[in-house]
Amino acid sequence: MKTMVVGASKGLGRALIEGLGEAGDTLIGVSRSQPQGLVAQTGVALQWIEADLTNPEEAVPHLHRALDGQGLDTLIYNLGIWEPQAFTSAYDFLGDDDAHIQAMVSCNVSAPLLLIKRLLPLLLKSERPRIILTGSTSGLPRSGRPEVTFGASKFALRGIADALREGYRQQNLGVTCLNLGYLNTDDLLSTPRDIAEQHGEGQLIPVHDVVQVVRMALSLSSASFVSELTLPAIGDERF
Repeated sequence: MKTMVVGASKGLGRALIEGLGEAGDTLIGVSRSQPQGLVAQTGVALQWIEADLTNPEEAVPHLHRALDGQGLDTLIYNLGIWEPQAFTSAYDFLGDDDAHIQAMVSCNVSAPLLLIKRLLPLLLKSERPRIILTGSTSGLPRSGRPEVTFGASKFALRGIADALREGYRQQNLGVTCLNLGYLNTDDLLSTPRDIAEQHGEGQLIPVHDVVQVVRMALSLSSASFVSELTLPAIGDERF
């Protein structure tokens, strides 16, 4: 299986690169620069494409050219940016910079739309095509969060997933939207999970758990798929 992970240089993206795949599989990481010290699973081939999805008009054609002649089974879009004061008491929508709002919409909404549109013909050649979008609990109704642009962009991802499922159901395209709560991205996948889960006092999700969920979703047969999954922290009082 060949899987592309967009936004793979750090945090959850790096954990996905290090935790996904089995012997004989290929993982393609995408980020502005390739990080050092990545360790893929035994027998998994690792490729890297440098691209900046905050500029999708240039990045998407570049990624398409880089995949020329290759197949693709799974696309994981794990890239997203948020307001500078997001998730703090200092957040104020009226103080958001207009240019940054446009940059967020471009990276969080326009980029996945353009990339999926360009790569979908490759994906549909797979026997089991899959797209996984990293959403957020901020994109759920009554999320309890005030970040306007970030929340809107994550709502948009759920809409993208819904429409793609309907448009390409006959081609067996499975599209998953992961509604994730707050993550512990300080601890790498190499950190023992029983240690990582202690950080945040029940308010942070270890990246280990998200990797396990994605592995489960990708292990299913072609007869089923995970359409949407919400993964909040155990101590998140919004859920």
